[in-house]
Amino acid sequence: MTSWSDSPVRAAPVRMQRVAVVAPRGALRDVLVRVADAGRVELDHPDDAPHGTGPAARALQALRTEAAPPLLSLTPPDLRELQMAGRTDLLAGEAQLEEHRAAAVRRGPAAALAGWCPVTDVPRLGADLADAGGALVPLRAPRGIDPPTLLTATSPVRRSFGPLVRTYGTVPYADIDPTLPAGIAYVVMFGMMFGDAGHGALLLLGALLLRLGRPRRLAPLRPLWPFVAGAGLTSTLAGFAYGEFFGPTGVLPVLWLDPLDEPLRLLASAVVFGAFLLALAYAAGIVNRWRENGPGRALYAASGIAGAAVFLGLALAAAGVLLHTPAFTWTGAALAVAGLVLVGVGLSAESGGGASGILQTGVQLFDVVVRIGSNTVSFARLAAFGLTHAALGGIVWQATTALAGRGPLALAAALLVFLLGNALAFALEALVAGIQALRLEFYELFSRVFDAEGRPFKPWHVPTEPTHAPVRHETEVTT
Repeated sequence: MTSWSDSPVRAAPVRMQRVAVVAPRGALRDVLVRVADAGRVELDHPDDAPHGTGPAARALQALRTEAAPPLLSLTPPDLRELQMAGRTDLLAGEAQLEEHRAAAVRRGPAAALAGWCPVTDVPRLGADLADAGGALVPLRAPRGIDPPTLLTATSPVRRSFGPLVRTYGTVPYADIDPTLPAGIAYVVMFGMMFGDAGHGALLLLGALLLRLGRPRRLAPLRPLWPFVAGAGLTSTLAGFAYGEFFGPTGVLPVLWLDPLDEPLRLLASAVVFGAFLLALAYAAGIVNRWRENGPGRALYAASGIAGAAVFLGLALAAAGVLLHTPAFTWTGAALAVAGLVLVGVGLSAESGGGASGILQTGVQLFDVVVRIGSNTVSFARLAAFGLTHAALGGIVWQATTALAGRGPLALAAALLVFLLGNALAFALEALVAGIQALRLEFYELFSRVFDAEGRPFKPWHVPTEPTHAPVRHETEVTT
């Protein structure tokens, strides 16, 4: 039996249903085996539940060997035979089953365990448990307890972008799923800093090799091939815009700007693009604050409507100053002040009031303004590292052309300089651009999208092994 497919692509984590696994005491093991094999239910495990005290656990401990990945037999096994055969896999699976059976609540002839299950899986799993004499009963979600988070991963692109979000933390159940937009933002920022059509083509080649499973030692990274392909595509497009192909070789015309000739224009473009990303992050933050704690939190939070008003007001005021438009300046200043008032009301309520609360609120309001300014300017690094990449490519190309016209040996040296120089620039700039894009994603964007952290959905999954399972005898192991 295999796990069922994920639900269709959603803008939020998979909907969860609070459920109870109910079974007659005599059928509890068979029902739990089906639950474990399906791997779609996260069962509650009380903190005071016994751990490692059952017969199977003691038999496993007596073997004093590293346990293999756990398995469960369809029929109750003879633990002594498993111990003699060294079947640590079946003993480990049986030990887990013992813990869940011990945690079950018993009332009369029935036993039950509570947990969480994706809504789309409830009907099918319920029908499967009914065949074993059990039932999957939907329950009302307990107050004050958020369900675990399971993000959809129905496409290779979403799966490749998933580690980007998981590295930061677990998305709260009430929040929107940022996986796809976060991945797109990352590869675009990476491409702006790694803008070279030749280097981008190498990344695309690397993505193709990962897709084909080559080399084999990198096979575990195969699911990341769409992520690498996205970074290669944006780098290639940026290279066309900059006229860079393994440096300023003249192979490509400049379609937009030459980073070394127009650094200020590139810098301004990076800051404007960063402001656009921050606006999107605020929009996502407003939705998340509303879903988490209602309209009040969405209105007063620094990552909600109030914070967005401060950000937009400051942006509008800055645009008014640069464009010499007083109407923009004063309108932006009024909007920013209104936003600060709302943020201050929210912070004051959280601080509890009093002199210390007022002081704390003042410091936090100052921090809000400083953070907005510093976070916006921080996107200038998209231009700075794009300039660095172009400068390195220019140095390599100048050294290559300086050697190329001085005879056959110099030509060979020029080729070596070109290859080694580009290899060094590729490795160094790929590392730097990757780290800087991750930093911008986490500190500037995710800090506004997320206000808390959820907990991941961890279903109990132990596959069954229908063969080689010894028939159970009455003898119990009491090691």
